[in-house]
Amino acid sequence: MDDKKEICKLISDLVRFRTMHSFPDELHACADYVQTFLEAAGAPVQRINNNNIPSILVFPETGFAPVFLMSHIDVVDGPESLFSPFEKDGKLYGRGSYDDKYAVALSIHLMKTVLERMKQNGENLKNPPFGIVITGDEEIGGENGAGTVLKQVRADFCIALDGGDLRNIVTKEKGIIKARLVSKGKTAHGSRPWMGENAIIKLFRDYEKLAPLFEITPENHWRKTLNFSGVQGGKSFNQVPDRAEAVFDIRYTETDDADSLIEEIRRRVRGEILIDAVEPVFSGGKTPYLELLLKIAENSGIGLEHGASDARFLSRFGIDGVVWGADGDLSQHCMDEHVDIQSVYELYRILDTFIEQAGTAAL
Repeated sequence: MDDKKEICKLISDLVRFRTMHSFPDELHACADYVQTFLEAAGAPVQRINNNNIPSILVFPETGFAPVFLMSHIDVVDGPESLFSPFEKDGKLYGRGSYDDKYAVALSIHLMKTVLERMKQNGENLKNPPFGIVITGDEEIGGENGAGTVLKQVRADFCIALDGGDLRNIVTKEKGIIKARLVSKGKTAHGSRPWMGENAIIKLFRDYEKLAPLFEITPENHWRKTLNFSGVQGGKSFNQVPDRAEAVFDIRYTETDDADSLIEEIRRRVRGEILIDAVEPVFSGGKTPYLELLLKIAENSGIGLEHGASDARFLSRFGIDGVVWGADGDLSQHCMDEHVDIQSVYELYRILDTFIEQAGTAAL
């Protein structure tokens, strides 16, 4: 079986696992599949389970790899029909085909190919020239996957195969602030609203004070944004609500200071701001590895990404890297999620060359 066919088979096999977090057994079964494949190839595999989240780590016995590839097996929820993969017009369809199981398939097939070459040359298979990190919780925050596994990783450079596209190598992703705004009022009967204080109305008035802080222009979307993503309030049709809560998804750039931004938000509102999480901006840094990658991927350039991925953990642990991937028409999480098969194969060939040169060049 040639490389392209085997990678497509692997993607299809992986898509069939319903690796939603509502099906934890499927996550572990998929991790078992990946682990078995890598062990059969002779790779030095380590299985890590943290708070029932499975991760796969393949790294040289020396403990250091110049570069490694990172991807994930978990997916967002979808109906059962999306877990029956099929090919049409050069694309492979199914939940996770683009986010992010094509990347898992590519990574493990590339490891198998490299180990086969090493075996032919009589080299020690326990010391491959690159590493692999495959996690199981990227879609729910990544703390038990990348946030745990990367503590054990010693490497110079990472390619997180979870974003961008074949022509767009991402070197920056926005940071995240997960916040809640709580407004409190005074309850009263719905027929006498003047006797109460409506917490929902107070909440929306606070939001109106925040909106100017996050204004963007059509010419510049690379700045901080706020998405008013949820609201709860009220217990009864005929009662003035005395409590309301909004959920805010805030994204910020390298020109913003997260702590200062939070303080400014608190200064502007009358309600209480609760911070559930602050995730750093991902900035990959300029390294010789990036220069080499751009030289090999000669039709690719550098870009930015408004979303976030597990790459933010690279910043936490001081590892340089990029976010990159195959083409999928921005179909991740959609009902017609798909990946372009030819782009996966092109990415595979580029990475094969990159890993070979990164391991021998004096970078």
